Amino acid sequence: MSTRLTRKNTLPADAFQSTLIGRAWVPGNHSGPSLVTIRDDNVFDLSAHFSTLSEFLESDNPLDQLNNISGTLLCSLDVLLENTHKTSNPNLPYLLAPADLQVIKAAGVTFASSMIERVIEEQAGGNPVKAEAIRSSVQEVIGNNLSSIQPGSKKAAQLKKLLIEKGMWSQYLEVGIGPDAEIFTKAPVLSAIGSGNPIGIHPKSEWNNPEPEIVLAVNSKGKIQGATLGNDVNLRDFEGRSALLLSKAKDNNASCAIGPFIRLFDDNFSLEDIHSCDVTLKVEGEDGYILQGLSSMDKISRSPLDLVNQTINENHQYPDGFLLFLGTLFSPTQDRDHIGAGFTHKLGDSVMISSPKLGTLYNTVTHSNNAKPWAFGISSLISNLTHRGLLKK
Repeated sequence: MSTRLTRKNTLPADAFQSTLIGRAWVPGNHSGPSLVTIRDDNVFDLSAHFSTLSEFLESDNPLDQLNNISGTLLCSLDVLLENTHKTSNPNLPYLLAPADLQVIKAAGVTFASSMIERVIEEQAGGNPVKAEAIRSSVQEVIGNNLSSIQPGSKKAAQLKKLLIEKGMWSQYLEVGIGPDAEIFTKAPVLSAIGSGNPIGIHPKSEWNNPEPEIVLAVNSKGKIQGATLGNDVNLRDFEGRSALLLSKAKDNNASCAIGPFIRLFDDNFSLEDIHSCDVTLKVEGEDGYILQGLSSMDKISRSPLDLVNQTINENHQYPDGFLLFLGTLFSPTQDRDHIGAGFTHKLGDSVMISSPKLGTLYNTVTHSNNAKPWAFGISSLISNLTHRGLLKK
């Protein structure tokens, strides 16, 4: 990781007004993952009160719970971030993804611009060389601004009929402007990586990109407790060849990054802030290449609450809660190596996803088969918590 993690480049701009929780690996005789919070630039271990982040978010009012417990001083925030950046000292804690027993879900095609790019991927069959010519023909029929179309509306149905007549209807337009959102499982429980860790790209992929997104933390009752940032790493060539390859395009080792912390809703941060926030992306390559992008949540086609309600309802429950990626407006078309080739990652790329009220998520790109193997699953967590005496009877 080329970027050194610091308080300034990791925490929200108004960090002194924010309530931040996360997870860290705590070393020692009883090492393991712990729920942590940030207070006065120090990190406090809350595992004596809550064995998992999921358990904490199941509280009716987690903010009150947090205010009523002191926790155990773990280290300074500087030490946590420095060791996360280096991961060189086994005797010091390091940051983990703020997710444990929650299912990691994602909403796709929730922005008009990215919806058009998904159509182009499909028409190009996953071939980036064909994408530019197809982009022009698709936009000639569809246009490049569908933000005025309310999904599931009468106007959307009329547009669907027109596009079918022109032979331009797509499964991506169906979930983009149809009544039902695309909700899929992004990654297995406990498989997400946190800020400071390498993200994994499948070694066979030749067309891929980061997807900067807001991620909601939702409990089993469907209550949104807070939010964080995420990178829904995507293989455009795999998904473009067939939508049935979605799981291979989305779910690989280290292909889901979440962090740095979950910001709880309180008097200074609410769902309204999510509606109006901007998420910025910066990719810096070892070849000197720089890609910058912006995803503005005020341009989302479906409200975050609607996406939550389409995820959890009488037809589907999540007893340990879930994290929900809200989708992205950003879909890179900027050429990297030569004209018409578009953007794709290279090994060593630094990826920074930021939002003023949520901080910054940092990762570097590697191949998924070279990323640290995922070995700490649910059985490992249960065994670890039992050994540490943290499971409640």
